[in-house]
Amino acid sequence: MTRFLLALFVKNYPDGKDPRVRGAIGVMAGITGIVCNVLLFLGKLICGILTGAVSIIADAANNLSDAASSGITFLGFRLARRPADADHPYGHARYEYLSALVVSMVILLLGAELTKSAIGKILHPQTPVFSWLTVGILAASILVKLWLWRFYKNLGKRIGSGVLAATGIDSRNDCVATLGVLAGFVLEKLFGFPVDGWIGLAVALFILWSGIGIARQTVSSLLGQRADPELTERISALVLSHEKILGIHDLLVHDYGPGQCFASLHAELSAEEDPLSCHDIIDDIECDALHQLNVHLVIHYDPVEVNDEERSQMQVLVEEIVENIHYGLSVHDFRIVRGAKQTKLVFDLAVPYGVRRSHRQLKESIDEKLGEKGIFYTTVIRFDGK
Repeated sequence: MTRFLLALFVKNYPDGKDPRVRGAIGVMAGITGIVCNVLLFLGKLICGILTGAVSIIADAANNLSDAASSGITFLGFRLARRPADADHPYGHARYEYLSALVVSMVILLLGAELTKSAIGKILHPQTPVFSWLTVGILAASILVKLWLWRFYKNLGKRIGSGVLAATGIDSRNDCVATLGVLAGFVLEKLFGFPVDGWIGLAVALFILWSGIGIARQTVSSLLGQRADPELTERISALVLSHEKILGIHDLLVHDYGPGQCFASLHAELSAEEDPLSCHDIIDDIECDALHQLNVHLVIHYDPVEVNDEERSQMQVLVEEIVENIHYGLSVHDFRIVRGAKQTKLVFDLAVPYGVRRSHRQLKESIDEKLGEKGIFYTTVIRFDGK
């Protein structure tokens, strides 16, 4: 427990994205969630049995699933802390994503079972036995879940954990669900209208929706979703902050789990610079990326002929043409290859994924626009997605 407290409260402790800190905070969050949710489950289960309210039993089952989720989160963070080995050179951080996927499956199974029970209660309604003790326990449950929401939200923000952030949202949603159960329990006592089964069904559907949302986000992370725009901007800004860097392109970010981020890009430097000096500059940038952003960055060096006037003019012209063809198209690695019989314009064209035109159609449009300006150089284009 001392290590957990250090991870949370000691100011000089390493950055929150350090694997040791992530593991300590994740384990503490898992234990806290298990203890709180088991206590809530037991209290609501007793109340549900005594009153016969299916909505309260459904809410209790929801807390039991939350306890199971916390246990899986605990296990996921423990496994994610394993160091890299010969079979897994990028580490085991994706266990955190897998744990979230298992949590979503548990939530979906529970939601389906509770939906079945709630429908049975709607078809065969029974008036639950009112108890002020039950009201007190439900109210206390709302307060506990509000605290857990803030608890998970702050921890998730500190270490950049999507699992803890999702768990925090789930706790906030539980507050709404329990508030609905409490309101239905009181209304049924006051007006005698059988709403218990309907509220139980609403809670069950709410659980299903939550499980679907967590599953979608987790599967997206495992499949390799687009990098966080904020992170790509920070990487770009770091690289371009070095005065010798003329431009960058082909930035790719690979996510091997929280705290295990690898990236690569091409950096343009003047061809007149000393290659050894360029190598030192790139090394320095890669080290800065690791220390400042916790990103393992690999940079490919692209020499650019900055004093070739014709090349510069042709690049500006081609950039204007592609921008008019479709907003978002961009040119890089531009060069002129002069031969005895023909001159070639060789460049890469980055194409956004939403562009509907084929690569052939884009090339034909570029050649046509160049021809209209009296330029009949052969274009050699390599297409990139972005």
